[in-house]
Amino acid sequence: MAEPQSVLVVDDDGAMRDMLVSLLEDEGFQAAAADSASAAVDKVREQDFDAVISDIKMPGKDGIELVGEIRDIRSEIPVILMTAFGSIDSAVAAMQAGAFDYITKPFKRDQVLVSLTRAFQLRALEVENRRLRRAVDKTSSFGELIGTSSAMREIFALIRKVAANRSNVLITGESGTGKEVVARTLHFVGARASKPFIPVNCTAIPEGLLESELFGHVRGAFTGAHTSKRGLFEEANGGTLFLDEIGDMGLGLQGKLLRVLQDREIRPVGANRSTTIDVRIIAATNKDLHKELEEDRFRQDLFYRLNVIPIDIPPLRDRRDDIPALAEAFLRKHAGSEKRSISPETMNVLMSRRWEGNARELENVIERVLALSESREIRPEDLPFSNEFTATKPQPEEALMKTAVEHNLTLREFEDRYINAILHHTGGNKVQAARILGINRRTLYRRGEHDGPSPHGEVHGEV
Repeated sequence: MAEPQSVLVVDDDGAMRDMLVSLLEDEGFQAAAADSASAAVDKVREQDFDAVISDIKMPGKDGIELVGEIRDIRSEIPVILMTAFGSIDSAVAAMQAGAFDYITKPFKRDQVLVSLTRAFQLRALEVENRRLRRAVDKTSSFGELIGTSSAMREIFALIRKVAANRSNVLITGESGTGKEVVARTLHFVGARASKPFIPVNCTAIPEGLLESELFGHVRGAFTGAHTSKRGLFEEANGGTLFLDEIGDMGLGLQGKLLRVLQDREIRPVGANRSTTIDVRIIAATNKDLHKELEEDRFRQDLFYRLNVIPIDIPPLRDRRDDIPALAEAFLRKHAGSEKRSISPETMNVLMSRRWEGNARELENVIERVLALSESREIRPEDLPFSNEFTATKPQPEEALMKTAVEHNLTLREFEDRYINAILHHTGGNKVQAARILGINRRTLYRRGEHDGPSPHGEVHGEV
């Protein structure tokens, strides 16, 4: 049987402290109490609590200072702060300091329990995140490749099998999936690791110059060829030539490349003799080469020469298990010596995104957030597409109605919650709240006169 979750209650008001401890114990939690922030810090050093509930205003250190000290000791413990309606500014400051949530007095037991439930979920995510990080560090990388999904494990296994031979490889996958990283890994874990790895982007070099770049040329071969030049095939001799975006190569050059693959010889432009070479070819494309074959834009004989060992990299949206490992790797890469982290909520947002630009887009987002955000922990609101999910959050009135239905509230209980929401909205100004509610302010005052727990579960008190 699992141990009950533990909560530390911090308040200098003995009655409020005892009431909260009693409430928590009635709900099956382990509850401990502290009458000051200093005493709370000592308890946190001694015990790993699942959550802390603390008042903001206390003699000596206040709740906001307590949040900072707890984060320094055990950053994964969520802290919920209690504040009065007139202290919303303090609540905002508390959230900025790292508090998980705040509840305003007077509050109801359901508010405490809902906030605690969310806090426990966060704590569980933090613990799982750390476990995943440890697992990721041990199992998620192979050479420069990173991933824990079954698809990536299959790619790791295939690379181990073929890294040492000289067979040509064709890597397919959407733009940004990491085709060059796979090619580099193939090279650097294989027998050719000590020899050159030469990447060539077939779309970045004009068709008229690509032949000379690949095969070289002799002096006077064409206008402007004032000296002889070694081609990239010769530069890669003994190693690997990576032909990226091979699907964009023109048909004429495809024929010359086919001859090189067949004969293992190259002839520089303008030369009379061929030169023997030993180069492993790894080609990559984001195009559907089968469709290119059907439409006569790619040579069938060249395709079969290149496609000896096919490696297909699925898009990131089809291997979401790889996102945490990739995000952490990009964080380490771009944060440098800075201690930065990704919150569990942020990781959930990252894992829910489609990532049309794949790993390249994910790295771009991590680098951008690190450059623009000064916070130690990356939060969902730091992401450049935060408006996409904040815009879909339910409006307060929708949330209130949903809560009423889910909890089977009586009309009186619903009225109480609505009045409290309006008081929250007005910062505790009862005159303004009464005007919004359309009732006499004396009625509003009468409803708030009783102290302590109300028949409707409401808790009153001053901070």
